[in-house]
Amino acid sequence: MTLNDVLYELVKNDGADFFGIADLSQAQDFIREQGGDMVASYPLAVSIGIKLLNPIIDQLPQGFDRGVAVSYRHHYDITNLRLDLLSAKVASKLQREGYKAYPIPASQRFDDERICAIFSHKLAANLAGLGWIGKSCLLITTEAGPRVRWVTVLTNAPLIPNQELVKDSCGSCTECVDACPVGAFTGAPFYADEPREVRYDAAKCEKYLNDLEKATGLATCGLCIYACPKSGVKKRVSKNILNVSE
Repeated sequence: MTLNDVLYELVKNDGADFFGIADLSQAQDFIREQGGDMVASYPLAVSIGIKLLNPIIDQLPQGFDRGVAVSYRHHYDITNLRLDLLSAKVASKLQREGYKAYPIPASQRFDDERICAIFSHKLAANLAGLGWIGKSCLLITTEAGPRVRWVTVLTNAPLIPNQELVKDSCGSCTECVDACPVGAFTGAPFYADEPREVRYDAAKCEKYLNDLEKATGLATCGLCIYACPKSGVKKRVSKNILNVSE
């Protein structure tokens, strides 16, 4: 059994839905710019994903309801905790085998100005062949659309990366763009050599959530996740927008 197989069995038995190995060499400059030299020193990444529960995501158009918001936040936090536990187990296993391993938290802000983490989980999942970056800047999988949370373990272990990337299948679809309450997405397709701002205004998104929390005590949106037809779930999207700008 290869080390790839050992890690796959480890995370699968603990509830992971997605697993892949990414070669980070083609993205070193971007990784260094976002997270610094230490993060960029790792040649490979283990990408792990857990599907979000459809009944919870399907309630997001009613996100102004306190029960819906609390349910979603709880599920979001618990899924992140499960991912962090998985990444810790993978990192410990790799260290016991004599290799370096650096787990990236599933959901931790690193740079408040750029509104980003120290490393992009979506980048790792994309390079691991687990999906493509959609117009919402979310990682889109063929199995569950964007209804997946991710975590990453950086490593120098001699793992075998997936060399076959998933082709962008968004086509002319703009469901996520149209569903955004504040028009944070431009609808531009993903190109690795273009900055995130070409596709997504993160500050506009964050301001909406902050204003929403001030006005209602809640900070739940996620309509870009809900709206994507690649999830395979039939839905009806309506812009349930609360005016929180005043």
